[in-house]
Amino acid sequence: MFRNFSCLVFSALFFVGSVSPALASGEGHGEEEEFDIAGMIMHHIGDDHGYEITHGVKVPLPVILYSKEDGLQIFSSSKIDDGQVYNGYKSEHGHIVKVNEDGSVNESIHPLDLSITRNVATMLLSATLLVLIFTAVAKGYSTNKGKAPKGIQSLLEPIIVFLRDDVVKPAIGHNYGKYFPYLLTLFFFILINNILGLFPAGPNLTGNIAVTMVLAVITFLIVNISANKYYWKHVFMPDTPVWMYVIMIPVELVGVIMKPMSLMIRLFANITAGHIIMLSLYGLIFIFKSHLIGGAVGGFALFMSLIELLVAFVQALIFTLLTSMYIGSAVEDHH
Repeated sequence: MFRNFSCLVFSALFFVGSVSPALASGEGHGEEEEFDIAGMIMHHIGDDHGYEITHGVKVPLPVILYSKEDGLQIFSSSKIDDGQVYNGYKSEHGHIVKVNEDGSVNESIHPLDLSITRNVATMLLSATLLVLIFTAVAKGYSTNKGKAPKGIQSLLEPIIVFLRDDVVKPAIGHNYGKYFPYLLTLFFFILINNILGLFPAGPNLTGNIAVTMVLAVITFLIVNISANKYYWKHVFMPDTPVWMYVIMIPVELVGVIMKPMSLMIRLFANITAGHIIMLSLYGLIFIFKSHLIGGAVGGFALFMSLIELLVAFVQALIFTLLTSMYIGSAVEDHH
C-alpha cells in the first residue's frame, strides 16, 4: 500500500512539473499566457504520434503512411513535431495530412495512417507484460507442483481463484473452462492498462472508445457464436402471445446489441471521466495560482488518485463479470 501511495505522490508531482512550463510560456515576452486547461486535458486524454514524458521530453514513434500517390512512407514522428512539414506531410490536430507547396491541406489525398501511436505503443507494452507475467505464473505452477506458490504466482493466484470460483463459474456454469482463458486475459488486460494510465505520462488507453469497442465486439462474437438454440428461441420466439412478437422480437434484438454497447460505453466513460477529473484538479492549481488553494486541491487530488486506483480494479472486474453473465445466458441449458 505504501508503494502505491508513493507512486501516486510521485505522479502528482510529476504532473505539476510537466504542465508548469505551459503556465510560464509567456516568460521573455513581457507577459504571461493564460493557462489553457481544456487544451491540456484534451492533449493528455487523446492519442498522439509521439510519447510525451513531460514538457519538452518526447519519445518519437514511427509514422507509417500509405497513399496511392506517394506509396509507403515511414519516418520518425519527430519530423512533424511543432507543425513541421516532412515529405509533404504534417500533423494537424492529431491527424497527419498531405499539404500542398503553399502549406495548405491537400483535400484530394487521404493517407492511410498505420502509425505506432502512443496508444498502440502502450497496447504492445501491456501485451508484453501479460505474456511475461503469465509465463512466469505458468512456470511457477510447473516447478512448484504440489508445493506452496512463490513469487508472482502467490500474488496472482488469489485473484485467479477468485475470478474462477466467484465470478466466472457461477455466471457460466459447469462449462466455464472453455471461456475462462479469454475472461482471465480480458480482466488482466483491462486492469494493467487502467493502472498504467495512473502513472506519470500514462496514456488513456482504456478510455479510448476504439479500444473498448474492440473488446466489446470480441465479447459480442463469443456470446453469439457460442449461443445455443434455447438462447435464439428466446430471442425470436419469446414466451409471450404470438401477437406480441412484433414488439418483443425487436426488443430482444436491441438487447442483443445493447449488451456489448453497454460494456463499451461503461469502461470508456468511467476511465475517461476519472482522467478528466484528476487533470481538472491539477489544473486548478495553475488557475488559482495560490499556494494555499494549490495545497488543498493537491491534497484532494491525491485522495482522488487513491479512489482511481480502486476504480481501476472495479472496472476490470465489472467488465469481466458482465461478459461472464452474457456468455452464461447464451449457453445455459433449458429449464
